[in-house]
Amino acid sequence: MTLLLRLFAVLRIPCLTLLLAATLPSLSQAQMAAVSQTSTTTADPLALPDPLTSEAVNAMIARLSDDQVRALLLQRLDAVAEAAAATAEPVSAIDRAGRLWEAFSGQFADAASKLPVLFSREGDAISNFAQSFGGLGGVMVLFGLIALVLLAGIVAEMVFKKATHKWHDMEVGESGTDLASSIRFLFRRFCGEIAGLIVFFIVVRTLGRAILSPEQIQFAAPVLTFLIWMPRVGGAVSRFILAPHRADLRLVNTSDHWAKYLHRNTIGLVLLAGFTMFVVSFNNGNGVMPGETRIGYWLDSAVYVYIMLIAWTAREGLSDMMRGTDPDNTPSDEKAAQYYPYFAMGIAALMWVIVGTLLGFGKVVPLMQGAHYTTLFWLLMAPALDTAIRGLVRHLVPPMSGGGKMAEEAYKSTKRSYIRIGRVAVAGFVLVIISNAWDTDFLAMASGGEGFGARVISFLMTLAVGYVVYEGVSLWINRRLAKEQTEGDAPEEEAGGEGGGAGGSRLATVLPLLRLTALSGIAIVFGLLAIGALGIDITPLLAGAGILGLAIGFGAQKLVSDIVGGVFFLIDDAFRTGEYVDVGGTAGTVEKISIRSMQLRHHRGPVHTIPYGEIQKLTNYSRDWVIMKLKFTVPFDTDPNKVKKIFKKIGAEMLEHPELGGDFLQPFKSQGVFDFDDVGMIIRGKFMAEPGKQFTLRKEIFNRVKAHFAENGIEFARREVRVAIPGLDEAENLSDTDKAAVSAAVSGAVQQQVIEEQTPPAEPK
Repeated sequence: MTLLLRLFAVLRIPCLTLLLAATLPSLSQAQMAAVSQTSTTTADPLALPDPLTSEAVNAMIARLSDDQVRALLLQRLDAVAEAAAATAEPVSAIDRAGRLWEAFSGQFADAASKLPVLFSREGDAISNFAQSFGGLGGVMVLFGLIALVLLAGIVAEMVFKKATHKWHDMEVGESGTDLASSIRFLFRRFCGEIAGLIVFFIVVRTLGRAILSPEQIQFAAPVLTFLIWMPRVGGAVSRFILAPHRADLRLVNTSDHWAKYLHRNTIGLVLLAGFTMFVVSFNNGNGVMPGETRIGYWLDSAVYVYIMLIAWTAREGLSDMMRGTDPDNTPSDEKAAQYYPYFAMGIAALMWVIVGTLLGFGKVVPLMQGAHYTTLFWLLMAPALDTAIRGLVRHLVPPMSGGGKMAEEAYKSTKRSYIRIGRVAVAGFVLVIISNAWDTDFLAMASGGEGFGARVISFLMTLAVGYVVYEGVSLWINRRLAKEQTEGDAPEEEAGGEGGGAGGSRLATVLPLLRLTALSGIAIVFGLLAIGALGIDITPLLAGAGILGLAIGFGAQKLVSDIVGGVFFLIDDAFRTGEYVDVGGTAGTVEKISIRSMQLRHHRGPVHTIPYGEIQKLTNYSRDWVIMKLKFTVPFDTDPNKVKKIFKKIGAEMLEHPELGGDFLQPFKSQGVFDFDDVGMIIRGKFMAEPGKQFTLRKEIFNRVKAHFAENGIEFARREVRVAIPGLDEAENLSDTDKAAVSAAVSGAVQQQVIEEQTPPAEPK
């Protein structure tokens, strides 16, 4: 290397860039290859003189051109790099972990070793500060001027607030407050506080520049920023969220005690963080470097300990805050609420370790910019933002439309989809802020990077986009389901235990299958894209999927037949969810449909699962309209025309009924005498109604027919057994033998009548 430096000194050629490119590992292999290719094309490899003396080197330099010197330099540097690479041993995971632990523990040990001199060096910093302003008198003058400037800012802020108190102190209504009015009031108050702080800052800045010298401003500016401005802004944000003195306006679910506790300690935490940065800045400006006392390390550690103390003390309030007031919280939401305080403590401990490790490796620039505090703040705020998302969704999602179990499930799924999309958006927002704090551009890495980290980022971004599309499709389908689904499941008491209720719409039947198909396709497509983003060739996966699909097609022909049959049944609109159908003698309400089969719920409870490929004929009892025929048996001497008028009157009355009139498609009317039996005449009536409404109408018609028959002196025929006995005029003179014969004859007649009733004749079509 001495010889190479002498070559640089003698020739003074512009080779410094090439030397740095050869020695810095951050340059890419492409750049090195380009440089090597250039060097080999300009000149042939040269050999150094042997023996390598000063005279031989000078003589050689005199003969070489600039290109030959560059080629010789690159040749020797390449040889040194190859030798270093050959002798370097690969770093194992254990070695890396050891280095990380050494970096972290070394900082703690170093800070502990500086404790004996900490207070003395801080005294030196204060002494240097006092001497720079001419002693104690100058310091007192400085503090007096700063107090005067701050007093002027406070007075200006008070005047501003008094002038605008009608705007930002406007109360909400006394008759209860909703979310929108609470947010408006809190936001108006927050803007008033920030506006007052801006007025305070402008006055302090203007007056300070007028009466303070540049040296005095150099001290006063950090005092204003770290010890006044930051805590007051933190307090304003905390008041907006926690509303410690207004439980009726509080945006989070927590008690007054914990709201006040968290508000006080939030201001204290911001003040401690600001004091840490102020002390480090103060020491730097007064001749005490951070490494001399390590007071910044201890104060920074106190911030993390303070966070853990707050989380442990207020774990009940933090859990209530995370739980929120949504009645539809899932078990995962409940667990997240329970473990959030411990999550906060873990984040604080992890950030303490990361900061100590970065200090051990000398990475102090991002820490001086406050990147660790930004990361800590947003990681701690992420669960709180999740709670805010759930609260906003609960208040902003429209109420459930339609009714029934499916509509309720669709409404809950809609809320969950909004929440999940909001979570992805918040996660992306937090990651972008944290990456910017550490001077890292994830988007640039994902779009142009070739390393493993860039591929992982691209993989995660692809999954995030796919998940948003997945939830968006699910959200659209669930909203349509909630609108389409009505009271299609006729209650058993209305259906009379006979089935035949009305079904849902065609969309309500097809949308669940469409959701399953679309979501499966989205998951497969974006899953393959995400795998491809990792640099894995997905062509073999696609080929394997094709071969597997072909094998399934040959080996599961019955399954394919069921699926294809189901597709055509749905295209033909042969049945819908909630309709009462008969499939080859198996009757029931369509309760669930899948890709290959349907489930029928019989009106007595049993569930039948029928593959589509086995359906030869399907009878639908719930499509468009239904005709109900009712039979009434009256004595032979009843006037049929009178009964016909009664039925017509009942039909007219039912049409005018405010609740039942709209369910008729054709009114109730008489069909005349249908048949005769040995008791009386059978008169039949009928009506046409919407599917599922006929049973309620039938019950009401039965009640009205009974009442009108009673008003008109018409009785329903009763079955009687009459026995003709010769000589009945002398019944009181019958012997016991004759009475036994009469009883036997009556019993035989009754038994014959029962047999005839159990085997009625078939009804003619």
